[in-house]
Amino acid sequence: MITPDFLLPLWSEHRDAIKHPIESFAFPRFNRTFDDKPYQMGVINLSRHSTYRESICHTVEGALYRARRMTIEGAAMIDIGAESTDNTADLLNSERQIASLVPVVKSIADEGMLVSAETYHTDVAVAALEAGAGVINLTGRIDDCAFYEAVAKHQAGIIFCYTPGENARTFDDPPPAEELIQEQLLFFKERIAMATDAGVERLWVDPGFGLALNLPDGPERVRYQTEGFLQAFRFRQLGWPVCVTMCSSVYLFHDEVRCAETATAVLALLSKANLLRSHEVARCEPVLNMLAMSS
Repeated sequence: MITPDFLLPLWSEHRDAIKHPIESFAFPRFNRTFDDKPYQMGVINLSRHSTYRESICHTVEGALYRARRMTIEGAAMIDIGAESTDNTADLLNSERQIASLVPVVKSIADEGMLVSAETYHTDVAVAALEAGAGVINLTGRIDDCAFYEAVAKHQAGIIFCYTPGENARTFDDPPPAEELIQEQLLFFKERIAMATDAGVERLWVDPGFGLALNLPDGPERVRYQTEGFLQAFRFRQLGWPVCVTMCSSVYLFHDEVRCAETATAVLALLSKANLLRSHEVARCEPVLNMLAMSS
Protein backbone atom coordinates (compact mmCIF):
# COMPACT_ATOMS: atom_id res chain seq x y z
CA MET A 1 0.00 0.00 0.00
CA ILE A 2 1.28 3.48 -0.88
CA THR A 3 1.47 5.22 2.50
CA PRO A 4 3.88 7.63 4.21
CA ASP A 5 5.10 4.65 6.23
CA PHE A 6 6.25 3.06 2.97
CA LEU A 7 7.47 6.17 1.14
CA LEU A 8 9.32 8.11 3.82
CA PRO A 9 11.77 5.34 4.80
CA LEU A 10 12.38 4.59 1.12
CA TRP A 11 13.12 8.21 0.26
CA SER A 12 15.21 8.72 3.41
CA GLU A 13 17.36 5.66 2.82
CA HIS A 14 18.08 6.58 -0.79
CA ARG A 15 18.11 10.38 -0.56
CA ASP A 16 21.45 10.59 -2.38
CA ALA A 17 19.90 8.90 -5.43
CA ILE A 18 17.00 11.38 -5.44
CA LYS A 19 19.42 14.29 -5.56
CA HIS A 20 21.96 12.68 -7.91
CA PRO A 21 22.59 14.81 -11.01
CA ILE A 22 21.95 13.25 -14.40
CA GLU A 23 23.30 13.95 -17.86
CA SER A 24 21.56 16.36 -20.21
CA PHE A 25 21.98 15.97 -23.96
CA ALA A 26 20.67 17.23 -27.28
CA PHE A 27 19.67 15.83 -30.67
CA PRO A 28 20.56 18.78 -32.92
CA ARG A 29 19.11 17.15 -36.04
CA PHE A 30 15.69 17.12 -34.37
CA ASN A 31 16.10 20.39 -32.41
CA ARG A 32 15.39 18.47 -29.19
CA THR A 33 17.16 18.70 -25.82
CA PHE A 34 16.57 16.47 -22.79
CA ASP A 35 17.44 17.68 -19.29
CA ASP A 36 16.36 16.74 -15.78
CA LYS A 37 12.61 17.03 -16.17
CA PRO A 38 9.89 14.67 -17.46
CA TYR A 39 9.12 14.12 -21.15
CA GLN A 40 6.81 11.72 -22.97
CA MET A 41 7.62 9.14 -25.62
CA GLY A 42 4.51 8.20 -27.59
CA VAL A 43 4.09 4.61 -28.76
CA ILE A 44 3.28 3.24 -32.21
CA ASN A 45 2.98 -0.53 -32.55
CA LEU A 46 3.18 -2.10 -36.00
CA SER A 47 2.36 -5.63 -34.81
CA ARG A 48 -1.26 -6.75 -34.98
CA HIS A 49 -0.56 -8.76 -31.80
CA SER A 50 0.14 -5.70 -29.66
CA THR A 51 -2.09 -5.76 -26.61
CA TYR A 52 -2.73 -2.00 -26.63
CA ARG A 53 -5.06 -1.85 -29.62
CA GLU A 54 -5.23 1.93 -29.83
CA SER A 55 -1.48 2.09 -30.52
CA ILE A 56 -1.56 -0.24 -33.54
CA CYS A 57 -1.01 1.26 -36.99
CA HIS A 58 -1.35 -0.89 -40.11
CA THR A 59 0.02 1.53 -42.72
CA VAL A 60 2.78 4.09 -43.07
CA GLU A 61 0.15 6.80 -43.49
CA GLY A 62 -1.64 5.71 -40.32
CA ALA A 63 1.60 5.69 -38.34
CA LEU A 64 2.55 9.14 -39.64
CA TYR A 65 -0.85 10.50 -38.65
CA ARG A 66 -0.53 9.04 -35.14
CA ALA A 67 3.01 10.43 -34.78
CA ARG A 68 1.86 13.92 -35.79
CA ARG A 69 -1.05 13.75 -33.38
CA MET A 70 1.03 12.56 -30.41
CA THR A 71 3.63 15.25 -31.10
CA ILE A 72 0.93 17.92 -30.95
CA GLU A 73 -0.37 16.33 -27.74
CA GLY A 74 3.05 16.63 -26.10
CA ALA A 75 5.29 13.72 -27.11
CA ALA A 76 8.98 14.61 -27.35
CA MET A 77 9.77 11.35 -29.11
CA ILE A 78 7.93 8.62 -31.03
CA ASP A 79 8.73 4.97 -30.24
CA ILE A 80 8.04 2.40 -32.98
CA GLY A 81 8.02 -1.36 -32.50
CA ALA A 82 7.55 -4.03 -35.13
CA GLU A 83 7.22 -7.01 -32.78
CA SER A 84 4.96 -7.29 -29.74
CA THR A 85 6.48 -8.51 -26.47
CA ASP A 86 3.27 -10.37 -25.58
CA ASN A 87 3.98 -14.07 -25.04
CA THR A 88 1.32 -15.07 -27.60
CA ALA A 89 2.68 -12.82 -30.36
CA ASP A 90 4.49 -14.08 -33.43
CA LEU A 91 8.27 -13.88 -33.42
CA LEU A 92 9.41 -11.81 -36.39
CA ASN A 93 12.81 -12.35 -37.93
CA SER A 94 15.08 -9.41 -38.71
CA GLU A 95 14.04 -9.19 -42.36
CA ARG A 96 10.34 -8.84 -41.50
CA GLN A 97 11.06 -6.29 -38.77
CA ILE A 98 13.21 -4.19 -41.09
CA ALA A 99 10.57 -4.30 -43.84
CA SER A 100 7.95 -3.10 -41.36
CA LEU A 101 10.00 -0.53 -39.43
CA VAL A 102 12.12 1.25 -42.03
CA PRO A 103 9.36 2.93 -44.10
CA VAL A 104 7.64 4.19 -40.95
CA VAL A 105 10.84 5.41 -39.31
CA LYS A 106 11.85 7.24 -42.49
CA SER A 107 8.49 8.93 -43.01
CA ILE A 108 8.34 10.23 -39.44
CA ALA A 109 11.99 11.25 -39.20
CA ASP A 110 11.74 13.07 -42.55
CA GLU A 111 9.18 15.37 -40.90
CA GLY A 112 11.67 16.27 -38.18
CA MET A 113 10.20 14.16 -35.37
CA LEU A 114 12.62 12.30 -33.11
CA VAL A 115 12.05 8.57 -33.65
CA SER A 116 12.97 5.66 -31.41
CA ALA A 117 13.02 2.13 -32.85
CA GLU A 118 12.35 -0.73 -30.43
CA THR A 119 14.32 -3.89 -31.13
CA TYR A 120 16.85 -6.37 -29.75
CA HIS A 121 18.47 -7.21 -33.11
CA THR A 122 21.68 -5.48 -34.23
CA ASP A 123 20.79 -5.50 -37.93
CA VAL A 124 17.32 -4.09 -37.26
CA ALA A 125 18.79 -1.32 -35.11
CA VAL A 126 21.37 -0.38 -37.76
CA ALA A 127 18.71 -0.34 -40.50
CA ALA A 128 16.53 1.93 -38.34
CA LEU A 129 19.46 4.29 -37.71
CA GLU A 130 20.18 4.48 -41.43
CA ALA A 131 16.49 5.26 -42.04
CA GLY A 132 16.67 8.23 -39.65
CA ALA A 133 15.98 6.90 -36.16
CA GLY A 134 17.57 9.04 -33.47
CA VAL A 135 17.20 6.51 -30.65
CA ILE A 136 17.28 2.71 -30.29
CA ASN A 137 14.98 1.36 -27.58
CA LEU A 138 17.03 -1.73 -26.82
CA THR A 139 14.97 -4.53 -25.30
CA GLY A 140 17.75 -7.12 -25.19
CA ARG A 141 21.40 -7.72 -24.40
CA ILE A 142 23.50 -6.80 -27.43
CA ASP A 143 27.22 -7.31 -26.80
CA ASP A 144 28.28 -6.48 -30.37
CA CYS A 145 30.63 -3.47 -30.31
CA ALA A 146 29.61 -2.69 -33.89
CA PHE A 147 26.10 -1.87 -32.68
CA TYR A 148 27.32 0.74 -30.20
CA GLU A 149 29.72 2.17 -32.75
CA ALA A 150 26.83 2.55 -35.21
CA VAL A 151 24.79 4.43 -32.60
CA ALA A 152 27.73 6.75 -31.92
CA LYS A 153 28.38 7.26 -35.65
CA HIS A 154 24.79 8.45 -36.16
CA GLN A 155 24.96 10.68 -33.05
CA ALA A 156 21.98 8.71 -31.78
CA GLY A 157 20.87 7.55 -28.34
CA ILE A 158 20.01 4.29 -26.58
CA ILE A 159 17.31 3.34 -24.10
CA PHE A 160 18.63 0.36 -22.15
CA CYS A 161 15.68 -1.76 -21.01
CA TYR A 162 16.43 -4.32 -18.31
CA THR A 163 15.63 -7.90 -19.25
CA PRO A 164 16.56 -10.84 -17.00
CA GLY A 165 17.08 -13.02 -20.09
CA GLU A 166 18.61 -12.33 -23.47
CA ASN A 167 15.70 -10.17 -24.59
CA ALA A 168 12.10 -9.20 -23.85
CA ARG A 169 10.75 -12.30 -25.63
CA THR A 170 12.61 -14.94 -23.60
CA PHE A 171 10.28 -14.54 -20.59
CA ASP A 172 12.87 -15.36 -17.96
CA ASP A 173 11.81 -14.88 -14.35
CA PRO A 174 13.40 -11.88 -12.60
CA PRO A 175 15.53 -12.42 -9.50
CA PRO A 176 13.85 -12.24 -6.06
CA ALA A 177 12.53 -8.80 -5.09
CA GLU A 178 15.29 -8.21 -2.55
CA GLU A 179 17.94 -8.80 -5.24
CA LEU A 180 16.23 -7.19 -8.22
CA ILE A 181 17.49 -3.61 -8.04
CA GLN A 182 21.10 -4.65 -7.46
CA GLU A 183 20.81 -6.99 -10.46
CA GLN A 184 19.38 -4.16 -12.56
CA LEU A 185 22.11 -1.72 -11.48
CA LEU A 186 24.79 -4.24 -12.45
CA PHE A 187 23.09 -4.82 -15.81
CA PHE A 188 23.00 -1.08 -16.54
CA LYS A 189 26.58 -0.43 -15.46
CA GLU A 190 27.84 -3.08 -17.86
CA ARG A 191 25.69 -1.81 -20.75
CA ILE A 192 26.54 1.85 -20.11
CA ALA A 193 30.26 1.05 -20.13
CA MET A 194 29.95 -0.69 -23.51
CA ALA A 195 28.06 2.24 -24.99
CA THR A 196 30.18 5.09 -23.64
CA ASP A 197 33.42 3.29 -24.51
CA ALA A 198 32.15 3.24 -28.11
CA GLY A 199 31.40 6.97 -28.02
CA VAL A 200 27.64 6.98 -27.28
CA GLU A 201 26.69 10.20 -25.46
CA ARG A 202 22.89 9.93 -25.17
CA LEU A 203 21.43 7.30 -22.84
CA TRP A 204 18.39 6.40 -20.77
CA VAL A 205 17.95 3.43 -18.44
CA ASP A 206 14.60 1.61 -18.22
CA PRO A 207 14.16 -0.79 -15.26
CA GLY A 208 11.64 -2.80 -17.29
CA PHE A 209 8.75 -2.51 -14.83
CA GLY A 210 6.33 -2.00 -17.72
CA LEU A 211 7.00 -5.49 -19.03
CA ALA A 212 6.37 -7.32 -15.74
CA LEU A 213 7.74 -10.36 -17.56
CA ASN A 214 5.81 -13.56 -16.71
CA LEU A 215 3.25 -11.99 -14.38
CA PRO A 216 -0.37 -12.06 -15.65
CA ASP A 217 -2.64 -9.05 -15.14
CA GLY A 218 -3.81 -9.23 -11.54
CA PRO A 219 -2.90 -8.25 -7.96
CA GLU A 220 0.66 -9.61 -8.08
CA ARG A 221 1.51 -7.78 -11.30
CA VAL A 222 -0.03 -4.53 -10.03
CA ARG A 223 1.92 -4.81 -6.76
CA TYR A 224 5.19 -5.57 -8.58
CA GLN A 225 4.81 -2.64 -10.95
CA THR A 226 3.63 -0.15 -8.31
CA GLU A 227 6.49 -0.87 -5.95
CA GLY A 228 8.90 -0.80 -8.89
CA PHE A 229 7.72 2.56 -10.16
CA LEU A 230 8.08 4.12 -6.73
CA GLN A 231 11.74 3.06 -6.67
CA ALA A 232 12.63 4.24 -10.17
CA PHE A 233 14.49 7.23 -8.72
CA ARG A 234 17.16 4.87 -7.39
CA PHE A 235 18.54 4.43 -10.91
CA ARG A 236 19.48 8.11 -11.04
CA GLN A 237 22.64 7.11 -9.19
CA LEU A 238 23.92 5.87 -12.55
CA GLY A 239 24.06 9.47 -13.73
CA TRP A 240 21.68 9.03 -16.67
CA PRO A 241 17.95 9.81 -17.07
CA VAL A 242 15.39 7.13 -16.24
CA CYS A 243 12.77 5.90 -18.71
CA VAL A 244 9.68 3.96 -17.62
CA THR A 245 6.83 2.40 -19.60
CA MET A 246 3.35 3.35 -18.45
CA CYS A 247 1.24 0.35 -17.40
CA SER A 248 -2.43 -0.45 -17.95
CA SER A 249 -4.27 -2.96 -15.79
CA VAL A 250 -7.61 -4.25 -17.07
CA TYR A 251 -7.86 -6.06 -13.73
CA LEU A 252 -8.08 -2.69 -11.94
CA PHE A 253 -9.58 -0.33 -14.50
CA HIS A 254 -11.95 -2.56 -16.50
CA ASP A 255 -13.74 -0.47 -19.17
CA GLU A 256 -11.73 2.62 -18.15
CA VAL A 257 -8.39 0.99 -18.91
CA ARG A 258 -7.37 3.81 -21.26
CA CYS A 259 -7.22 6.08 -18.19
CA ALA A 260 -4.86 3.72 -16.36
CA GLU A 261 -1.66 5.29 -17.64
CA THR A 262 -2.47 8.58 -15.93
CA ALA A 263 -2.30 6.76 -12.59
CA THR A 264 1.02 5.20 -13.56
CA ALA A 265 2.29 8.62 -14.65
CA VAL A 266 1.66 9.98 -11.15
CA LEU A 267 3.78 7.18 -9.65
CA ALA A 268 6.52 7.71 -12.22
CA LEU A 269 6.70 11.43 -11.60
CA LEU A 270 6.76 10.95 -7.83
CA SER A 271 9.87 8.87 -8.45
CA LYS A 272 11.48 11.52 -10.70
CA ALA A 273 11.32 9.52 -13.94
CA ASN A 274 12.54 11.51 -16.93
CA LEU A 275 10.96 9.77 -19.91
CA LEU A 276 7.46 8.29 -19.80
CA ARG A 277 6.80 5.76 -22.56
CA SER A 278 3.08 6.22 -23.08
CA HIS A 279 0.29 4.94 -25.29
CA GLU A 280 -1.94 7.76 -24.02
CA VAL A 281 0.05 10.95 -24.53
CA ALA A 282 -2.97 13.27 -24.39
CA ARG A 283 -4.17 11.75 -21.12
CA CYS A 284 -0.75 11.84 -19.44
CA GLU A 285 0.41 15.29 -20.56
CA PRO A 286 -1.82 17.16 -18.04
CA VAL A 287 -0.14 15.15 -15.26
CA LEU A 288 3.27 16.39 -16.43
CA ASN A 289 1.91 19.93 -16.70
CA MET A 290 0.48 19.78 -13.19
CA LEU A 291 3.87 18.77 -11.83
CA ALA A 292 5.56 21.60 -13.74
CA MET A 293 3.09 24.16 -12.35
CA SER A 294 3.71 23.00 -8.77
CA SER A 295 7.51 22.90 -9.05
